[in-house]
Amino acid sequence: MHLSSPRDLITQMEDARARTRALIDGLDDARMMGPRLPTVNPLRWEIGHAAYFYEYWVLREHLGEAAGRPDVDRLFDSIHVAHDTRWDLPLPALPETFAYMDGVLGRVRGHLEQDGPDAERDYLTQYAVFHEDMHTEAFTYTRQTLGYPAPGIGLARNPAWDAGRLPGDVDIPGGEFRLGAEPGDGFVFDNEKWAHPVEVQPFRIARTTVSNADFAAFVEDGGYRRESFWDTEGWAWRRACGLEHPLYWRRGAEGWEQRRFDRWEPLTPNAAIIHVSWYEARAWCRWAGRRLPTELEWEVAAAGAPTADGTALAPTKRRYPWGDAPPDPTRANLDGGALGTIDVGALPAGDSAFGCRQMIGNVWEWTETVFGPYPGFTPDMYADYSQPLFGETRVLRGGGWATRSRLIRNTWRNYYGPDRNDVFAGFRTCAP
Repeated sequence: MHLSSPRDLITQMEDARARTRALIDGLDDARMMGPRLPTVNPLRWEIGHAAYFYEYWVLREHLGEAAGRPDVDRLFDSIHVAHDTRWDLPLPALPETFAYMDGVLGRVRGHLEQDGPDAERDYLTQYAVFHEDMHTEAFTYTRQTLGYPAPGIGLARNPAWDAGRLPGDVDIPGGEFRLGAEPGDGFVFDNEKWAHPVEVQPFRIARTTVSNADFAAFVEDGGYRRESFWDTEGWAWRRACGLEHPLYWRRGAEGWEQRRFDRWEPLTPNAAIIHVSWYEARAWCRWAGRRLPTELEWEVAAAGAPTADGTALAPTKRRYPWGDAPPDPTRANLDGGALGTIDVGALPAGDSAFGCRQMIGNVWEWTETVFGPYPGFTPDMYADYSQPLFGETRVLRGGGWATRSRLIRNTWRNYYGPDRNDVFAGFRTCAP
């Protein structure tokens, strides 16, 4: 398997840590702990946990070194420290936490710089970088959930983001497709292993995700008050939370507004809808006479390509919708630069072979599929990464605007409970 070089891993580690620092910058002690909620962690705990992951797997489990602090296992081990207890722990003060984090990073960097080749060390370091990347996305949505000020990671507004809409579906031919990652694809997580042949029937999928304007039409038509659009569990969820519109929307004097971190702004009609649950996505689909794609259909539309005559699936498969070149800002809204979703018609350079836009970036996309193992699944060294949530969550694909570009690819599988509307999730649809 191809892995990043030690030099590249050092660069990635330092970049991930810089993003962690940027996402907590300006938060006082009270905000670093925050309220006790089931969907977020206290940030002071979570940043220490991200550093602990490097120490535990790279320095201790692999290299046999001692812990940097005697109390880290009872403080930062997410497997054994229950979520609801994390606010009650005797956490070190922020300067001490930073010292611990910097010490761990320095020790790992020293081994990468000075030791000889070690494929297992590099694999574990890459795993830890990606683990921190996933947490920095969580830090970002925590700031949104708690109404904290926007983090200082945004870029200047790009006129290319204001590209309007791109209506219509594309036709995807049927055929055999290899779902999942191949052994030669480099670092992949256990739930992506391994590619296996499946038959897909022809289908039609939207060129873009659903926009704010598309979703607002459902709201205006009483979609949150009409039980016929909701399944039984979804209707019970909607009634329990009392929503009559998406979580961060409100009616302003001049129309719908959306809260972005701590500020209310006019709703951008052509931007992708975000912060909607699987239940809400399914209700919109019933109202519109559409359906969510299966995970298989999503990956075919993102990674597949047609034969020359367009009547079948070609045997080739792309790492990204546009090909094998890594993501950049002309192709995908990633890495937090836009501080939110952009117009669904933007970034045509990122189109898939079938003409689907923004299948990587902007919003995580709900699929119909229940998260489960591929044939022959075996857990990786972090055994609790995937399997505890098999059968309990729904698959999302594609990455959101805060997802790190080095992390994402067409085979990457995310998974959340169908009630989660706090994460950076939207959806695209298929013809029935």
